[in-house]
Amino acid sequence: MGTTAPRRAGRPRTAILDRARITQHAMGVVLESGYESLTMQRLARSLGVSPSALYNHVSSKNDLLQWIQETVMDEVDRDCFDTMELGAALETWAVSYRSVFARHVPLIPVIAVLPVADSPNTLTMYERVARALHEHGVPQEQIVPIIVALESFIFGSAIDTSAPADIFDPGEHQASAQFFSRSLDAQQATGRRNSDDAFMIGLRAMITGLLKGR
Repeated sequence: MGTTAPRRAGRPRTAILDRARITQHAMGVVLESGYESLTMQRLARSLGVSPSALYNHVSSKNDLLQWIQETVMDEVDRDCFDTMELGAALETWAVSYRSVFARHVPLIPVIAVLPVADSPNTLTMYERVARALHEHGVPQEQIVPIIVALESFIFGSAIDTSAPADIFDPGEHQASAQFFSRSLDAQQATGRRNSDDAFMIGLRAMITGLLKGR
């Protein structure tokens, strides 16, 4: 009577593929080398599989981008609109949104121009913000422009987090920029990052202005 050969210990010969693992590696490629470097062949190498095996799970680069969009947008806090008044909720949402994309700056030019039709998480986020603005009395024709205005500011501020710490140092031209230099010194003396200060000042001014009189 024959015996069954014992199963070999260790990693399986064939890498296991699923949407979560594929998306994680695709994001890694974009964050490391940029959007243009994301090809099915390079992603397959990253996953340790053949391109044909990868195509069994995802049909195109466009699908990959949609998966990335879904994953990243799921990290943005939108539950704050269920427990906070509108101004505080918008601030919490925007801070969360910026924090997520500050960790994924190379994805901003990609995700910022992707249609939302194939991203339920993005639509869910927009719907929650739109409903909160509507319930606050914001005219419906102003809701989408308000969301886009805040989102544009958020994306720009997320990119700003990757700027060099000394980007505003006037160097040898300090004498001709005395007021600016003193202001820069005063801000640095607070111990806060300039990009964070700028974001919060701008965000609060935008929210106050957008909701003024409502």
